[in-house]
Amino acid sequence: MASTAPPASATRTVLTTEARLFAREPAALFWVMVSPTLLLVVLGLIPSFREPSADLAGRRVIDLYVPVAVLFALIMAGLNAMPPVLSGYRERGILRRMSATPVRPATLLTAQLVLHAAAALVSSLLVIAVGRTAFGVALPGNLPGHLLALLLAVAGALALGAAVCAVARTQKAATAVGTAVFFPTMFTAGVWVPVQAMPGTLRRIVEFTPFGAASRALDETARGGWPSLLALGVMALWAVVLTGTAIRRFRWE
Repeated sequence: MASTAPPASATRTVLTTEARLFAREPAALFWVMVSPTLLLVVLGLIPSFREPSADLAGRRVIDLYVPVAVLFALIMAGLNAMPPVLSGYRERGILRRMSATPVRPATLLTAQLVLHAAAALVSSLLVIAVGRTAFGVALPGNLPGHLLALLLAVAGALALGAAVCAVARTQKAATAVGTAVFFPTMFTAGVWVPVQAMPGTLRRIVEFTPFGAASRALDETARGGWPSLLALGVMALWAVVLTGTAIRRFRWE
């Protein structure tokens, strides 16, 4: 039986083409690559945010906002950038037409996931670098644990974006659904109030959401510890559930 997998050269071509198209979208580049670091810089310019706080056990607010800005980058890549692109391809019949070629629609979907994951990770590294050089925020004390938490957070963000693509049939619907989901995720990621500064009961509830758990895991590794099994388990469970939803509901046309 002949293989149905696309040639490796075709896969590379699709990935290269999608990367070029992404690079030509100034709005996507700004929101994914620039806005998280810009958010951190604006907050870091507030003098009180650079002062140790007794309420935070001697830590500074800006120290808490580096993981928040990292999660902001993931949210932008997963919810704001990817769903409209994939939904637009489906609405214009591009995915349907690709099904009749050696390059299957799944290749395009994989390319989009890889591209936005890479963009989110690069943006995250930029946030960490600027936090360190501009505001003296310590690098994560547990780099392996931090990387594990970051990769799970990326998986959850992209799975959420894929689920939005699956339930939204058109590009406009994907934008609307993504916007509706965007603000709750911003809250649970700690953009308005860091999760660590939330009241106890609210913090415990938020930590059972994908980005609340990610915030906890990134903060724990930033302080030199390993991410808690509960936080890792919540992140992994959400990634599996959202991925399963996307697989079951996604339609190529």
